[in-house]
This record gives sequence, C-alpha cells and structure tokens, in this order.
Amino acid sequence: MFMIVGLGNPGQQYTGTRHNAGFMMLDYFAAEHNLVLSDSKWKALAAKAIIWNASVLLLKPETFMNLSGTPVAQAAHYYKLPPENILVLHDDLDIEFGRLKIVSGGGDAGHKGIRSIIEQLGTKNFSRIKIGIGRPSTPILPEKYVLGKFEPDEKEVIAGKMPVVSDGIRIFLQQGIAAAMTTINQKR
Repeated sequence: MFMIVGLGNPGQQYTGTRHNAGFMMLDYFAAEHNLVLSDSKWKALAAKAIIWNASVLLLKPETFMNLSGTPVAQAAHYYKLPPENILVLHDDLDIEFGRLKIVSGGGDAGHKGIRSIIEQLGTKNFSRIKIGIGRPSTPILPEKYVLGKFEPDEKEVIAGKMPVVSDGIRIFLQQGIAAAMTTINQKR
C-alpha cells in the first residue's frame, strides 16, 4: 500500500494560496480518479482506492501545516506503511516558480509541514514532489508570501503542472522513486 499526502492549510481563507499547492495537486489527482476525500479518524480527509494496480490512500491533513505530521504518522501507523511508500506533495520556496522536483529523503529546508512529518514519522526517508513557488520579487516575509493567493497567470502555470504531478505519482506507484525522479526532474 502507498500513501499520497497533499499539504496545505484547511479553511476557505487559505484556498488558492501558494502554501496550498499540495492540496491543489491532490485534489486534481483525486478528481482525475473520481475519488472523493471524506472525513477520517486521523484529522484528515482521505480516500482509499486501487489506482494503477496499487492500493493507495490519499490523505489531506485538516490540521494546520505545522501539525501535518500527526495525521500522516497516524495513518502510516494504522496501515503499517514503511516511509518509502509515502509520497508528499508540497510547495517549495527554494525552487523556481512552476518547476517540479521529485526527491527521496532529505531535510525540511524550513518547510514546517515537512518538519512535522519528519518529527512524527521519526525519519526523513519518505518521498516528495516539490512544487516550486519561487521567492517573491519584492521584499516580503516568506510567511506572508506563502499565505498569499496565486496570481491569475500563476494559477495557469500551476494548473498546467497538475497532469505532470499526476504522471509523477503514476511512475512512483508503478516503477518506484528513482524512475519518477529521472522522468519528472528532467522536465522544465
């Protein structure tokens, strides 16, 4: 079994913000497979299905970003998932806007959602699809920037990346993280 996690903040006021890029990608993936995420026992919206012959749990934490690790760890523990079978979709300030990067392991790079997952799982050995949101062009605190809404032209770019993220998930499920990294990380 695999778990695909989308990171973001719950609540209408955070819809369409840069920090919710992971939620947006997971919502797209769920819709693509006609799945509806619903309440679960882990303070998260969840859906379980067989996708591309793999048993998959989609998880969208309903906690704030800095507490994302709690529902992720609870679901992983419940299903006895090894960290290698977890793929987290999240925004990344340090990657140019619109670029995608798949990685296995690594630190949190200041991302509080990733930090929480590392702390709660007790390991860094899970995979991630980083969605580049870039740094602001004007002086603004990172916290304010990530909680800002995507501009209309940025929304178009992000929407164009959704099928690529979906393909990255497919490759991860069917061929593993190395193949997903090789294929997706080469795309610009």
